[in-house]
Amino acid sequence: MTRPTVLLTNPIGREGVEILETMANVVTAPDVKPQTLRDCAREADAILVRANLPEDIFEVATRLRGVVRYAVGLDMIPMQAATAHAIPVANMPGVNAESVAEYVMSALLLMTRRMHLINQTLRSQDWNAARALGETSSELMGRTIGVIGVGNIGSRVGEICHAGFRIKVLGHQRRLDALPAFMRGVDIDTLCREADFIAMCCPLTDATRNLINPDRIALMKRGACLVNVSRGPVWDEMAIAAALGDGRLGGAVCDVYAEQPLRRDHPFLKLDNMVLTAHMGGLTTESMKRLSIGSAQEVVRLLRDEKPVNFVNREVWDKHLERIRGFPVYR
Repeated sequence: MTRPTVLLTNPIGREGVEILETMANVVTAPDVKPQTLRDCAREADAILVRANLPEDIFEVATRLRGVVRYAVGLDMIPMQAATAHAIPVANMPGVNAESVAEYVMSALLLMTRRMHLINQTLRSQDWNAARALGETSSELMGRTIGVIGVGNIGSRVGEICHAGFRIKVLGHQRRLDALPAFMRGVDIDTLCREADFIAMCCPLTDATRNLINPDRIALMKRGACLVNVSRGPVWDEMAIAAALGDGRLGGAVCDVYAEQPLRRDHPFLKLDNMVLTAHMGGLTTESMKRLSIGSAQEVVRLLRDEKPVNFVNREVWDKHLERIRGFPVYR
């Protein structure tokens, strides 16, 4: 019996591969260049996405039963084209929420206790200079955090801050009446004015692009600290760099950038009060195992012509079933 083919844009965890191999041939793209992905997609019945798909990939991937994003964000998938071609798309919301929330908390502790600077000073200067920095550190208790984007990640950040550190929690999202009880809903400008810390946890949309700009930075408390686990374009990178450079902002931790990988000449790399990581806030042993298993299970559902659990473009289902009429049946 013919077996379907699943294309992985990048390798995934062993647990997920084992699930896929129970019913499909698994192929990993040799690289993620647009033409390579187009060529590989021609024979694919499903694609598991960890890299940017070319806008026209669905023109050539005529056998597709569906696409599964190996994460939450959909910016790597041309969603309009998928919907136009009646290609079901699924993602994995919440699977790395704990990992990213813990990343945010570690960032807050790093900035308030100044551990990165103390470590550098102890290594490059001496004991007394490092201890002196400790006297300028601060506690989290009693401070105020503003959470922008209160989905799985943002709500977990707020929960840890409230229950674990007795931090006052402000929240901003489209529906302010749908926030957890421990979180006070406010507009974005009020959040910028009142927060000591701002955690950016929102998806990248037209509404959130450049959300933190020079005007909103001007509203913030002097010395405010920011954590960005959203997407690079939700803030104005040059304005953030300038505000950190002149001391208007106290510090920042950033995991995401407008251009990735981060350019070696990016102004962020020159800032001592900014900690940078390589888009790995959601990467832990535990979250990668959950992602691998969960995304593989979604692919299997699509290959069996079953609706995925985390179905993004549900409106395509009926047209999708019409499109695949006559395709091989896999069970």
